[in-house]
Amino acid sequence: MSEKLTRRHFVQTSVAAAAGVAASVSGGKALGANEKIRIGVIGTANRGGQDIEATLPHADAEIVALCDVYAPAMDKWRERLGEQVTCYGDYRKLLERDDIDAVIIATPDHWHALQTIHACEAGKDVYVEKPLSLTVVEGRKMVEAARRTKRIVQVGLHRRSGEIFYDLENFVKSGGVGKVTVGHCYRLSNMFPGGIGKVQPSDPPEGLDWDMWLGPQAYRPYQENICPYKFRWWKSYSSQIGNWGVHYFDLIRWLVGEESPVSVSAHGGRYAVDDDRTIPDTMQATFEFASGRLLVFGQYEASGNTAFAKSGEIELRGTQGTIYANDRGYQVVPERGGQFQDPKPRMEPLDVKAKGGNASLTEQHVRNFLDCIKSREKPHCDVEDGHRSTIFAHLGNIAMQTKSRLEWDPKAERIVNNDAANALLRYEYRAPWKL
Repeated sequence: MSEKLTRRHFVQTSVAAAAGVAASVSGGKALGANEKIRIGVIGTANRGGQDIEATLPHADAEIVALCDVYAPAMDKWRERLGEQVTCYGDYRKLLERDDIDAVIIATPDHWHALQTIHACEAGKDVYVEKPLSLTVVEGRKMVEAARRTKRIVQVGLHRRSGEIFYDLENFVKSGGVGKVTVGHCYRLSNMFPGGIGKVQPSDPPEGLDWDMWLGPQAYRPYQENICPYKFRWWKSYSSQIGNWGVHYFDLIRWLVGEESPVSVSAHGGRYAVDDDRTIPDTMQATFEFASGRLLVFGQYEASGNTAFAKSGEIELRGTQGTIYANDRGYQVVPERGGQFQDPKPRMEPLDVKAKGGNASLTEQHVRNFLDCIKSREKPHCDVEDGHRSTIFAHLGNIAMQTKSRLEWDPKAERIVNNDAANALLRYEYRAPWKL
């Protein structure tokens, strides 16, 4: 196992050994290592519900408050968790409570920045779902807020808590498949012909605060194929390169030791699916690194057949072998010499299975968050890592929108060859919301 994984185990073991002795500062008060961490959940539908499920097995965590702008989503969880859980329609009311140590934020993407920043300023540690932000500028502001307030901020890129990936990181970085020159990943789902459907604006359903759901985004009439879940296909609130791509960008760049791309191009459009979406049904984005490798993401929503020769979420093509990996393990297919080279296999095939119990990656990721609240160590996916991985999605969307190849300065976080594209690194918030 890698040094990082050994250190992770050490932190968890040390926290357990120090229970009842050590204390850390969380939520503006001293938190004993043996004391329950009191949590508020902001956003309780779909992914928020999954995060609640991943929190409940941990005996040192207690969910004491819920917040959602759609009351029926919250009511389901109040019934299950009990009347001792207080419910809110405005997250700011939840953040006012001094007895809450941490929050889980699982709202639509356009809300992540404000809610994370406000939570940090209220003295709460934060588990925020991916993608971290809707824009590059938002993401950097979130990092700054976390550092300024000294808060733990874990981003929900939960593959960072999978032991199999630490093993794979060590294998890749030790040269196990030679130099990796290309990584591939995909979002595959055949949504032809109707996709998310076509509907007319209507009155919002009972129990939904539509104005609050929109928040900092421009006002528009309610449509049932936006909220509660189909916002993922509307660029004002999300995207599929952000929803799915960010998972894989984070994993690939971590495994091969990259931080940021230096150039990005993208192609695609609405080629086949006839619905109200404002994002493509078919897209391909290519990211280039200064070290000499490419990362390619395909969003194919008009065809769903597998894109890989072997089972896996990602493909890493090295000079000695090709890796296919997911949370269940990884396989390595040996390379053979090609034109003008020795044709014999360059390594032995590998088939490595993940070990461990039945806990989901999300449950393990929440466990790491809770441990870091106590230890004040950086979590597996610190806000800076989440920001850098989410930048890939933002740049892919901007390259496609501007129909241009973008040259990226990762230190200044600016596009150096297209002023019009730089204007898309942020958007104007609707009053009274301010970043």
